[in-house]
Amino acid sequence: MAKERTRFVCQSCGAVHPKWQGRCDGCGEWNTLVEEAARTGPGPGAKAPPGKGITILGLQGETAPPPRHLTGIAELDRVLGGGFVPASAVLVGGDPGIGKSTILLQAAARMASAGKRVLYISGEEAVAQVRLRAQRLGLTESPMGLASASALRDITATLEHEREAALVVIDSIQTMWLDTLDSAPGTVAQVRACSNELIRLAKSRGFALVLVGHVTKEGTLAGPRVLEHMVDATLYFEGDRGHQFRILRAVKNRFGATDEIGVFEMTEGGLMEVPNPSALFLAERRGNISGSAVFAGLEGTRPVLVEVQALLAPSSGGSPRRQVVGWDGGRLNMLLAVLEARCNLTFAQADVYLNIAGGLRINEPAADLAVAAALVSAMTDRPTEPDAVYFGEVGLSGEVRQVSQAEQRLREAQKLGFGQAVLPRRVARGSKQPAPVEGLRLTEIGHLADLVAPFAAQTVRRGGGAKAAG
Repeated sequence: MAKERTRFVCQSCGAVHPKWQGRCDGCGEWNTLVEEAARTGPGPGAKAPPGKGITILGLQGETAPPPRHLTGIAELDRVLGGGFVPASAVLVGGDPGIGKSTILLQAAARMASAGKRVLYISGEEAVAQVRLRAQRLGLTESPMGLASASALRDITATLEHEREAALVVIDSIQTMWLDTLDSAPGTVAQVRACSNELIRLAKSRGFALVLVGHVTKEGTLAGPRVLEHMVDATLYFEGDRGHQFRILRAVKNRFGATDEIGVFEMTEGGLMEVPNPSALFLAERRGNISGSAVFAGLEGTRPVLVEVQALLAPSSGGSPRRQVVGWDGGRLNMLLAVLEARCNLTFAQADVYLNIAGGLRINEPAADLAVAAALVSAMTDRPTEPDAVYFGEVGLSGEVRQVSQAEQRLREAQKLGFGQAVLPRRVARGSKQPAPVEGLRLTEIGHLADLVAPFAAQTVRRGGGAKAAG
């Protein structure tokens, strides 16, 4: 007979502890251990049945690309790598109210209108609430199936009889519960068990499964990281609820490129896709303003142009502020130190504010040069060239390093009417030179001093005490 015992599981990382303690040894979080019942099977002396042999194959062979179910939303299909793959599992996370349920309801309705069998199962809202949202979005004519349930046994029994289902949406996985477990819904044991059962059913029945996941206050998916390893793709919704733009980013995708993004705009009719995000991010940009520079970035396979804004203000206290929105605060501090040590600039008496316009978050180090240009422009009160874009990584000695996919960045800049690009100088023998782009003048620099020199020629003293020494 199996005997019961209890264990304590961390709700943040999934680490198991034999007794309760205030701090988890695995992740260091406090007050995250929850008591759960565990069952132990037969002892080590029990005889296990023999296993079956597996087939070993080589790398050579014909493998057809997986089929896809198009959602009818081009930006969502781009992030997924071309649409939903049958028998795959996708995890979608994001802050409350960011638009997860909205975009999935729109995609499900469009797939159902295209003749696919689609089921939307909500564990947080009643059927009437989902119908009201569909009415606001103008989706009431879609033949998709709708249900409100949280008992996993009832859901799997229903899905077992669905032979033609192409897509099943579970909103959300934290509300699902399995009655064979004593823990509450949303705990590590429940999330792991429910996800494993739903994914197993999706693989056997051949439908695409979408799991909506809650996020913590730090912005990461709630529950153990094992959930992200179980699924085939993980998508995050980024953006501020008070902002009109939403960014859907793929951080894991077994059937497509990672770090691919889709850009949406929140409107009264739901989330509308933005086919040309560069033009939208730069639509409200004003020329001849100091502290502004255009960064030619790359998100996945898509080149994106965004505006980097910097503002310097006199510091009122002994410790100046460093406020960053949309970029890494630690990298800003490093870049300020390089400008001070290598270019004779002084920021000690000024508060520094940095913002990536449009709500996009930049992660690649290629934005260093654009941020440096915005900072120097704000310090000297001299605008950057209105038709110039910047990209390049900055090292601790002040050197400007090469970045990948320079040609795609240059073509995007030329398409939007820019006439100049400031980029790293080719110094390594045999390194690939970016192909010339018609109508685009390239300015190669090897050190930050080459960037500062044109601004320092017309430096003006700022009231906050920050100055540039030419």
